[in-house]
Amino acid sequence: MLNEQKKKLLFEGTVIPAHPLALTRELQLDEARQRGLTRYYMASGAGGVAIGVHTTQFEIRDPEINLFEKVLAMTAEEIDKAELDRPFIKVAGICGKTEQALKEADIALQYGYDLGLVSMAAFRTEPEDEIIAHVKKVAEKIPVFGFYLQVAVGGRVFSYEFWQKFAEIPNVTAIKVAAFNRYQTIDVVRAVACSSRKDEIALYTGNDDNIVADLLTPFVFDVNGAKVEKRFVGGLLGHYAVWTERSVQLLAEIKKAVNGSEEAIAKLLSANVEVTDMNAAIFDPANNFHGCITGVHEVLRRQGLMEGIWTLNPKEDLSPGQAEEITRVTKAYPHLVDDEFVGAFLEKEVNLI
Repeated sequence: MLNEQKKKLLFEGTVIPAHPLALTRELQLDEARQRGLTRYYMASGAGGVAIGVHTTQFEIRDPEINLFEKVLAMTAEEIDKAELDRPFIKVAGICGKTEQALKEADIALQYGYDLGLVSMAAFRTEPEDEIIAHVKKVAEKIPVFGFYLQVAVGGRVFSYEFWQKFAEIPNVTAIKVAAFNRYQTIDVVRAVACSSRKDEIALYTGNDDNIVADLLTPFVFDVNGAKVEKRFVGGLLGHYAVWTERSVQLLAEIKKAVNGSEEAIAKLLSANVEVTDMNAAIFDPANNFHGCITGVHEVLRRQGLMEGIWTLNPKEDLSPGQAEEITRVTKAYPHLVDDEFVGAFLEKEVNLI
């Protein structure tokens, strides 16, 4: 179970970056830079990290690579060594069918992870009730961070009834909605709002095309004649893996605006367009998200946090014109770029470069 401080942070809402994988030119784990990234996220003010997720590259689970436990252990070690005077949430990605997922949950628990972000992508055509049974088994081991993954990168569409059942699973503590689709997003939020556990589940945006708007929007539904409001309180995103310090500041501004003026909200709706434009450059929707991992790597490489953009999958690279798009948005929105912060951070990181 989550301790009270971490639970309070999760439900108040925070920035949780999806942690990339730092590799050397020889495609071996770059341990110094991997650890440096974890320290960067802590220094940026993020409230946690998610490791072993899509941004970390699913290939870490391949037997010939075998890095899943290694990166979970390293990340937990860096967080423990930091001895932060604030709560910091450790989220482990959990993949595969039930046998694999339970083994990964055990590894996550071994290294003190607080929640398991449960991917359901392995269930391509199985009945929804089979997936609910799977999540229930995982939830018996570790608090579950649900995950609605967009279809374009391997997810599937789930019914409203599926999310009704999902929300009622004990120990489902949060849900990341990364459907990239407003209809499907509303299905999840409405299902949670109508559930008996509506106050026991924190909603996190993973909708890279709508980050700020998700966080600003009050979702209000009629439930048995009463108005019930549910909000996204934070984000767990690959987008938060870059320019993290500014994302932390932006979430703080959003929280103030939600209780503030219409003028502040209007300004942030403009920021929503800016953030989505930046996300388009790094996540590469123009090419069906082909360069979504390498786009993150390219920003971190330019800042000096990674040596290169190498991945375990040789087919992954920047798409034509993607580097130029990253240059464009970096110049267009300097107020959302944390190059100065990273520069100061790297000056202290004598062992990183």
